Amino acid sequence: MTPKYQPADSMKSPRFAGVRTFARLPHVTTLESVDLAIIGVPFDTGGTYRVGARFGPESIRSASALLRPYNPALEVDVFDSISCIDFGDLDVVPGYLPEAHAQITEAAQPLFAADVVPIFLGGDHSVSLPLLRAAAAQHGPLALVHFDSHSDLWHGYYGGKDTHGTPFRRAVEEGLVDVDHSIQVGLRGSVYDAADARMTTEVGMELITGPELHAVGMAAATERIRARVEGAATYVTFDIDFVDPAFAPGTGTPEVGGFTGYESLQLVRGLRGLDIRSFDLVEVMPMYDPTGVTSLLAANLAHEFMALTALRS
Repeated sequence: MTPKYQPADSMKSPRFAGVRTFARLPHVTTLESVDLAIIGVPFDTGGTYRVGARFGPESIRSASALLRPYNPALEVDVFDSISCIDFGDLDVVPGYLPEAHAQITEAAQPLFAADVVPIFLGGDHSVSLPLLRAAAAQHGPLALVHFDSHSDLWHGYYGGKDTHGTPFRRAVEEGLVDVDHSIQVGLRGSVYDAADARMTTEVGMELITGPELHAVGMAAATERIRARVEGAATYVTFDIDFVDPAFAPGTGTPEVGGFTGYESLQLVRGLRGLDIRSFDLVEVMPMYDPTGVTSLLAANLAHEFMALTALRS
């Protein structure tokens, strides 16, 4: 049976034409007969250094026009396997983090209730907290696979509790994350003190630092990720600053010593077969990348997320 929703045929309509939806999918706001939805979360009030991730979803969608249906690395025709839509953006309240987070959680809950696999395009990393609240309300505590150069486990900033550097501290405190089956991958760069470097293991998650990942390689790291989360309902979050700024300069808190686009794709493809209930991809800031390579990589990573979902259909 052919999935209900399909992208525009780029052999009939050129990629530079039409309204910019992700991969030229139809913009649909109902969830009947939908397996997977792309959703923008254009919120960046949680940023503590550079801001501008509110423009990430728009830029990623524009870059995604180049994507084609078949993924040869994973050997799957995404749109022939599952019914996919671009749901549009969630409403947010710019400048007001608690209000926006509550709004994001409320708007995301119907997606999980409908058993749709959502791919959220941020936005800063603070949006992972309200999204995890919505996901856990449906699925219970989730294993977390977190690709990033920062742990985002800080206790707070400037007397406040919530920024893009704190979402997973709050998520652990609220019981949204199954720490025994969670892992953070790629952490690197300077921190405030030695205690910061221990935060991941102190909350009970496994850690593969950036230097360790370079040392052991992508294949060995993939095996560790799979061993940690196998069998658990999983939430995947990918901060684009996991990638070295030479390959993804358009982000808010760049850290040198990171990873190539190809290495990032390898790691995501290594998640094949895991029980992934949701993805998010955050911290793309197009104004810091006039070449557009950051958004292009982000669009391709999201396409890999789609392929992983199609393989499980």
